[in-house]
Amino acid sequence: MLSDFPLLTLIIWLPIIFGIAVLATGDDRNASFARWISLTGAILGFLVAIPLYTNFDIATGAMQFVEHRTWFERFNVNYHLGVDGISMPLILLNCFITPLIVVAGWEVIKVRVSQYLGAFLIMSGIVNGVFSSLDAILFYVYWEASLIPMFLIIGIWGGANRVYAAIKFFLYTLLGSLLMLVAFIYLYQASEGSFSIEAYHKLPISMTPQILIFIAFLLAFAVKVPMWPVHTWLPDAHVEAPTGGSVVLAAILLKLGGYGFLRFSLPIVPDASHYLASMMIVLSLIAVVYIGLIALMQADMKKLIAYSSVAHMGFVTLGFFFFNAYGIEGAMVQMISHGFISGAMFLCVGVLYDRLHSRQIADYGGVVNKMPIFAAFFMLFAMANAGLPGTSGFVGEFMVIMSAVQISFWYAFLAATTLIFGAAYTLWMYKRVIFGAVASPAVESLQDISKREFALLAILAIAVLWVGVYPFPLTEVMHTTVEQLLIHIGNSKL
Repeated sequence: MLSDFPLLTLIIWLPIIFGIAVLATGDDRNASFARWISLTGAILGFLVAIPLYTNFDIATGAMQFVEHRTWFERFNVNYHLGVDGISMPLILLNCFITPLIVVAGWEVIKVRVSQYLGAFLIMSGIVNGVFSSLDAILFYVYWEASLIPMFLIIGIWGGANRVYAAIKFFLYTLLGSLLMLVAFIYLYQASEGSFSIEAYHKLPISMTPQILIFIAFLLAFAVKVPMWPVHTWLPDAHVEAPTGGSVVLAAILLKLGGYGFLRFSLPIVPDASHYLASMMIVLSLIAVVYIGLIALMQADMKKLIAYSSVAHMGFVTLGFFFFNAYGIEGAMVQMISHGFISGAMFLCVGVLYDRLHSRQIADYGGVVNKMPIFAAFFMLFAMANAGLPGTSGFVGEFMVIMSAVQISFWYAFLAATTLIFGAAYTLWMYKRVIFGAVASPAVESLQDISKREFALLAILAIAVLWVGVYPFPLTEVMHTTVEQLLIHIGNSKL
């Protein structure tokens, strides 16, 4: 039976093993061989993850595909894996994005090719470990390990200020997660020697420790999301990272913070989550409104999309702390959708950058005259980023706004401003880059997207439209898990 097969171990370690094999190919004389091994590993990584969906039991909120082995017996640390309706879609998103990143860097990365592709494969496996860990120490090991490949990707293949951006990224995320480790140690003692995350969900903890634990988790997860005001590392990291780095950072790594709130903050310290919900809602609304205005002022396309990510992820944390099914499911849909849309937007900027080596909006204009197919794809993703109905960008935001209406009209009103600001900064950027007369001889020399680039953007376009038109296959797998979470934290089913 599949339930007895170590599927999650395979999903975690297959990309890592292929990543090590890619590193073993050596220098750039074997670059072509490294690319094909990477693509094979990434595609196999996605294929072995598909049974998570096809064999997932939507009728239960319990953990599925569970694996449990003793790791460090003395400290009761276990190799304990499992997925539910919250973690399974995120693993599929990660496995879906990884082959696209490999293909995106196929012709673009020419230096240290094996190290570049190996870093992405290893990081893909590590991230799967984060989403499937049911032991706190195992989770923490994977969580911290995910920093290393991204640090190297930014620091080696990034732009002019790559070292500054890489160190800032590393320090922000490391310092936040150290407090999470302190919280785990407290919970270990409170549970009389257990690192089981599921056991922590049942611990009777008084209010003061709950608040302190919530704050410790908040600092770890808020940096990762990132929430205002600990978001400042993200624009620097995005601007300096290579295109593949920006894609995985926006599409995958930001989701680790959102996942942390659902797996740890809400179920482990529910009273503190309710008590501090107003603070979380205010911080999220600041991200939605204020960061949206900052995005309007950006002259760099990557920086604009980076600030857009902060605003959209503000919608995610907003939905979590309304404590109803619309809010949490909408936030989950928003996380998956943001993975598709932000990844596609950064790939579009990468297409232009590979040709003109500029991210400045002012250096473009009239691109549609030379790249009509690219302009059509870019238009779809820009509309999705603005929340156009019929695209995945609308579904999650609409559900969160519906959730906000049940709590407060003003919450809903402020949340809905993201649709206005999102349309403003995204479409204004699109208009200046794509429309008008050809702006310069450099734009005049542009050629439309290649077959490789067309395939990448077409796959993401299908994903954006599919979730936008028919989100039910996504929402049905998370519904029972979300209902059980709401019951656990003291809410009746909606």
